[in-house]
Amino acid sequence: MSESGMGVHVLLADRYQLEVLLGSGAMGEVWRAADQVLGRPVAIKLLKAEDTTDIERFRMEAQTTARLNHPHVVGVYDFGSDHGRLHLVMELVNGWTLARERSQRGSLAPREAAAIATQVARGLSAAHRQGVIHRDIKPANIMLTTCRTVKITDFGIARFTDDSTGTATAGGKILGTADYLAPERALGRDAQPASDVYSLGCVLYELLTGHPPFRGATSLAVVQQHVDTAPPPPHRLNAGTPRQLSDYVLRLLAKEPAQRPSAEEAAEWLGAQEWSRAPAEPAELTEPTEPLDPAEPPGPDGRALIPAPPSAPSPPPPRTGAPAAHSRPRNRRRRASKALLGGAAVALFAAATALGAALNSGGDTPAPTVPPRSSPTRTAASTPTDVTTPPASDTATARGAPPSAVPSARSAPPKPKKHKDGQHGGKDRRGKDKTKGRKG
Repeated sequence: MSESGMGVHVLLADRYQLEVLLGSGAMGEVWRAADQVLGRPVAIKLLKAEDTTDIERFRMEAQTTARLNHPHVVGVYDFGSDHGRLHLVMELVNGWTLARERSQRGSLAPREAAAIATQVARGLSAAHRQGVIHRDIKPANIMLTTCRTVKITDFGIARFTDDSTGTATAGGKILGTADYLAPERALGRDAQPASDVYSLGCVLYELLTGHPPFRGATSLAVVQQHVDTAPPPPHRLNAGTPRQLSDYVLRLLAKEPAQRPSAEEAAEWLGAQEWSRAPAEPAELTEPTEPLDPAEPPGPDGRALIPAPPSAPSPPPPRTGAPAAHSRPRNRRRRASKALLGGAAVALFAAATALGAALNSGGDTPAPTVPPRSSPTRTAASTPTDVTTPPASDTATARGAPPSAVPSARSAPPKPKKHKDGQHGGKDRRGKDKTKGRKG
């Protein structure tokens, strides 16, 4: 059977009509074809080489992929040989490889990169449950459909977990790609499911930063870094990468396989996060905070927002900078102080008036006695409403008389002396001299 030329259609195995060449590589070609029996489009992979090792790998790909039936794994429909050439009939993916996507766009948004990695992890989880290890996870082996659905392809070097064969070929070469090779495989150890998880971490790292975690002049230099070098966190290379996603990528890239999550765990964690939400968004308060003083919670300026009850007079506002909780006690002390100062000022004024009147009268006027009415007693505990101011003469007498001159409550008050003009000591009731202001 000869390959088709330009515009020439070839019927493969009397069933599959080759239409368009989609790609070619060292091992073979991939064609778009039409299944004449079932009437559906398919992709056919033709094996070029005739080496025994390549033929065995091709058969392995057909067998391992046929064991998988998952939305994120390319399905295998048929396997056979036509005129000595092996062919693999697969699901036709209407899309392109992730390698092409990244080369055209560079790094992807964290939300989009995590969504792709989630689907890859789900496909790997399904393969691992069937005992299949891919061993070559990389962007070139991941397809993206036009609907952004991920499909894992190329299980050519896959192996079963219960297979005792080594990871190297007869020539001593390690199978895989250096940029995505797990450390244990670089050291010649057997591949395990955790090896696919490490390769997934390399792919996600590249989607976030635009390049694999390690780069070097040669493949050997890159492989050596996988073994003994820690990659820089993705968020340092791309500031838009959330810190928790960056930390999780480093978990996928752990040097020890036992420290990596499984593919199923990675799929659950990556799929459960909401990367569109800002990481530093503050939490909303669901309940109001109870104030220290329920009666008068402070407002934005420190003043009380709730007024006093209607039956009590509203206290004056506190001074600027004074706490609202101490406004009422300070106001009471301030009013009491003002009342005492006012009373003292009145008493001093009355005493000065009486002294002036006595000097004007020549000093021969006898001192007036305390009137028969009860004399109020001033105390520091008196409130402003209880303080009364006596006449000036009473105040002067009370301040100048000795304690024995003050009558007790039990003794009868003395009778006032009568004068011809009905005045006390030549003065009127307010203590002013009637002769003051007269001429001669």
